[in-house]
Amino acid sequence: MLYSFLISLVDQFSAFNVFRYLTFRTGLSVMTSMLIVFLIGGSFIKFFQTHKITGPIREDGPIDHIIKKAGTPTMGGLLILVGIILSTLLWADLKNSYIWILLMVVISFGLLGAIDDFLKIKRSNSKGIASGVKFICQIILSLIAVMLLLKFGDSNHLTNLYFPFFKNLALHLGLFYIPFTIFIIVGWSNAVNLTDGLDGLATVPVMLVALSFTLICYVVGNTVFSEYLQIPYITDVGEASIFCGSIVGSCLGFLWFNAPPAKIFMGDTGSLSLGSSLGAVSIITKHEIVLVIIGGLFVLETVSVIIQVLSFKLTGKRVFMMAPLHHHFEKKGWSESTVVIRFWIISIVLALIGLATLKLR
Repeated sequence: MLYSFLISLVDQFSAFNVFRYLTFRTGLSVMTSMLIVFLIGGSFIKFFQTHKITGPIREDGPIDHIIKKAGTPTMGGLLILVGIILSTLLWADLKNSYIWILLMVVISFGLLGAIDDFLKIKRSNSKGIASGVKFICQIILSLIAVMLLLKFGDSNHLTNLYFPFFKNLALHLGLFYIPFTIFIIVGWSNAVNLTDGLDGLATVPVMLVALSFTLICYVVGNTVFSEYLQIPYITDVGEASIFCGSIVGSCLGFLWFNAPPAKIFMGDTGSLSLGSSLGAVSIITKHEIVLVIIGGLFVLETVSVIIQVLSFKLTGKRVFMMAPLHHHFEKKGWSESTVVIRFWIISIVLALIGLATLKLR
């Protein structure tokens, strides 16, 4: 929007040529989304507190959470969504199909999460949309995204699965591409949702993953860097770095309010939209496996829940004191801030390992 307007004035003002540079616009995207969230966050929280728009605390967590966190506003994901959408519309090339697909994913999953949060608030319990209905909705939304990718995406690479650490090793998925892509988007939306159980716990890892994929989008969409790193070059995908940058900035602004002790929770509105967006970005850049490495914390949290459920159903015994994993360490005596900061450190290490795969091939 603003990008197109400024570029149209290049003939009159040569200084506006700077807006042609993807790196410059990505930086603007980060700053714009951060400022938007930061500036409206206080009023947003005050409005929610005044009207008592507070979500019930999850009943599957430690009991003391229900006491300590009661009365904290939820649906903070709306703040993040406003930052992402406005910043992307301002600085991205709106002729780029990947931008619209990513916006469709983040908005639709955000809307699903908002309905879920609204029902929880209205019913005054932690049960929103029925899990089966929510899962079906996630599949439908993911299928729409897949169909759009098949229609507008780069067909030369779209249905391939590339493996890090290996040169030119790819698996052609064929028709399996559709269920695989749906699994990625739905899986990551739920993975972030499961991790969002402590103040600031999910916010920083999401920001780190988005920051990593800001770089990945840029190099994948650049012929020189993609050739040097021996990764597939995908036309026009570099523009997605604007979208990733908006996630980084929005999460950074939101962290100001979400850091322990949180003044607001992102709720399903934030976790579902952010998780699905990360999955979608990994698909369009063909770095799905790298996402598993960089976002390894979300994988660990999800696996801990799967192991706990299977173990209890098969043997009647629990592997962890409580799942997801962050609650296990709380039960072991770690303070909430200790768990959060140590998990942040793990996320930083995993992000560095994931980025190293770009070169180690």
